[in-house]
Amino acid sequence: MSIARARLWHLPHLARILWAFTKATPWLPQVRSPLDDLRALAWVTRRGWVRIVRDGGGIAAFIVRDGSRVHALYVAADRRGQGHGGALLAEAKAETGALDLWVLERNRRARAFYAAQGFREAARGQGAGNDEGLPDILMIWRGEAQAA
Repeated sequence: MSIARARLWHLPHLARILWAFTKATPWLPQVRSPLDDLRALAWVTRRGWVRIVRDGGGIAAFIVRDGSRVHALYVAADRRGQGHGGALLAEAKAETGALDLWVLERNRRARAFYAAQGFREAARGQGAGNDEGLPDILMIWRGEAQAA
């Protein structure tokens, strides 16, 4: 497994992972067109906010992060449970003393994953700050130096 900065030529792989999740999540409304998704992925990739994990099968996961804010973390369905998401978060934790993210309330799997990674619930929202308009939860992680 290796972690690297995403490049524009990785966009088809990133989109495939994102769209597979969206398609497999019936409660998640599709609020953007595929073209809008690609534009958004290109925008964050050009800014250097996207890191990818590669394994023997290619790109397995990606994280979108700007400083301490994690905007997105997706792992290909057939690669979940293999440490890829944890590796991306471990790298982010090593680079900053605190992380925060908003997770949709209905995404129980993601909430459990983040809790296992040391994140705790800090606030709840009614969806005003996310594209889907669904209730969400602010989760935060503080490193040892920040927690004291």
